[in-house]
Amino acid sequence: MLLYALTIFLSAFLLFQVQPLIAKTILAWFGGSASVWTTCMLFFQAMLLLGYFYSHVTIKKLKPRMQAIVHTVLLGLAVLLLPIIPSAAWKPTGNENPTVQILVLLAATVGLPYLLCSTTGPLVQAWYSRKEGGATPYRLFALSNLGSMLALLSYPVAVEPFLPIPSQAWGWSGGFVAFAGLAILTGWRSAGYAARETSGTGQEPEAAPGWNEQILWIGLAACPSLLLLAVTNHLTQDVAAIPFLWVLPLALYLLSFILTFDARGWYHRDLFLFLLAPALGGMAYMQWSESKSVAMPVAVLLFALSFFIACMVCHGELAQRKPAARYLTSFFLMLSVGGALGGLFTGVVAPYLFSMYFELPVGIAFCGLLALIVTVEEPGRTWMQSMASISGIALLLGVVGLSAFLGRTVFDALKDYTLVQRNFYGTLRVRQGNVGEYDGYKSVLHGSINHGEQWTHPSRRREMLSYYCPQSGVGHVMALHPKGQPWKYGVIGLGAGTMAAFAEKGDTVIFYEINPLVPKLADTEFTYLPDARARGVDVQVKLGDGRLTLEREPAQNFDVLMMDAFSGDSIPVHLMTKEAFDLYFRNLKQDGVIVVHISNKYLDLEPVIERIVKSTGKAAWVMEADDDEEETCYGTTYVLVANSPNTFQNQEFVTGRAAKAKARVGLWTDAYSNLFRILK
Repeated sequence: MLLYALTIFLSAFLLFQVQPLIAKTILAWFGGSASVWTTCMLFFQAMLLLGYFYSHVTIKKLKPRMQAIVHTVLLGLAVLLLPIIPSAAWKPTGNENPTVQILVLLAATVGLPYLLCSTTGPLVQAWYSRKEGGATPYRLFALSNLGSMLALLSYPVAVEPFLPIPSQAWGWSGGFVAFAGLAILTGWRSAGYAARETSGTGQEPEAAPGWNEQILWIGLAACPSLLLLAVTNHLTQDVAAIPFLWVLPLALYLLSFILTFDARGWYHRDLFLFLLAPALGGMAYMQWSESKSVAMPVAVLLFALSFFIACMVCHGELAQRKPAARYLTSFFLMLSVGGALGGLFTGVVAPYLFSMYFELPVGIAFCGLLALIVTVEEPGRTWMQSMASISGIALLLGVVGLSAFLGRTVFDALKDYTLVQRNFYGTLRVRQGNVGEYDGYKSVLHGSINHGEQWTHPSRRREMLSYYCPQSGVGHVMALHPKGQPWKYGVIGLGAGTMAAFAEKGDTVIFYEINPLVPKLADTEFTYLPDARARGVDVQVKLGDGRLTLEREPAQNFDVLMMDAFSGDSIPVHLMTKEAFDLYFRNLKQDGVIVVHISNKYLDLEPVIERIVKSTGKAAWVMEADDDEEETCYGTTYVLVANSPNTFQNQEFVTGRAAKAKARVGLWTDAYSNLFRILK
């Protein structure tokens, strides 16, 4: 038993240790958006499905000795492909479909090792059942999920803070070699035992599960998978743009598997079905526009508890419906089909089907429908008889009412915006507002974050709003612009194009933007770019990741280079490393200034920049501003970086201060960064 348990535990640990590792490695290449994580999860679920299919076919079609031979050969091939370090050749140029690029990259880098780790759960459980005369192996499934959860939770605490990415990759590869040895030993130890046709009790084998039961397995597996990605997207887009929130739903998802498939049976149907009603109602209420005033910690807690209850119901019902051991691989195959379908809907179908993140309302309604099905299902009664009962009618009315409320929230989410568009990088929304009777303005939002505003009256269109007002750090820098002397400045992050309003005739402004929807929006919904061109400003917009684009270009010789990709969003870490700042200085004039906008509710980037600047012998100056009385200029924090501290002796910077360090914040490089250390 120990050999089987150790093999399953190690494989599950490796499965979920590689997920944050590889996602962290490629996250920066694709803009740091939540969709990178969603796409990675889609890949891992698809590979899990393929792995379970392999296990099912292997157990059903091959003799025990041939199973061991095939698995040994594949494990040997996987070892030859190590280590799992993505080549820099996979970095995007800006013209690719990011979803396809990520999927192909992952397949080439971790595909076969991950596939073989994913086969271990059902394959080793089947081998154990065969060796032990048909013994029930489902507790090994709970052990597998325990290993997965420990891997997921240990990564940000015990791995990321202490090891650079190359060391993490080599460590994982070493763990895979150990796992391969255990898996080969397990396979050959089990090869001498023939499959049993009974359950080990002397009774006739159970009948094979019918197609309706298998469809229900798929639905019960698909719903938590759909909700997992939908809740993650909602939390990181509309509640708090913190990458750590990616881990929380997945940990709860795995915990529900552990509890429901444990031999002690932690799932009690009456209790959890009773809790499911307020859980789904609570998540539905949080979708309503009127609930936006709920504090962030309360919102996260409510979603976490509600999501966990939904997972307990779905996975608990699966555990109660698990078949005899001889149908184990087909059971896990249907679970993986459901998981893949949920991920496919959220990661691929929904972005093209919905203009906003409406997957969560769909998932909530779907969960209510499944609860109705499992509740009214009673032995000896037809569906019509069950639905005609008082409880069936009450549940049906509840699901209909919940769905109607969710439909209304979807309508409310769209009605206040003049434009809503969505792609891989998220949802962009434009709304029209008014201050007083005549002063109209437009805003563009990405998720819950404001990315720029503009007065709509022609006489006020060059006035600065939001984060770019004269009292802001960038406002003080742009005040240094000498009259009649053309400047050249670059901006990483386009938004509404507000930075173009600073430019005068003869200036050159180059924007670097990764999201292809943003340039179209900036040109059609706002006038900063067209107005600047009309004044004789050379305005250029280069599509692609800012750092990767700068790496491919000759030195630009900027007077000002602004990083505007950190305001509230998940941090593109690769823009905040020592290597990145070396690149910025290569593109900067000797007396130029790098302007870094670090206004953020949750992360303190000041000590990160201070540590980088100190290591390079440069100077960093912090400029902070408060909200103005009219609420048209927001409170901001900018860090200004220059070659010499003499740059900040100018009167424009008298209200600033030197950047502060934190002892526990290390030097960020392309191989090492730690967001936990800079949590506010």
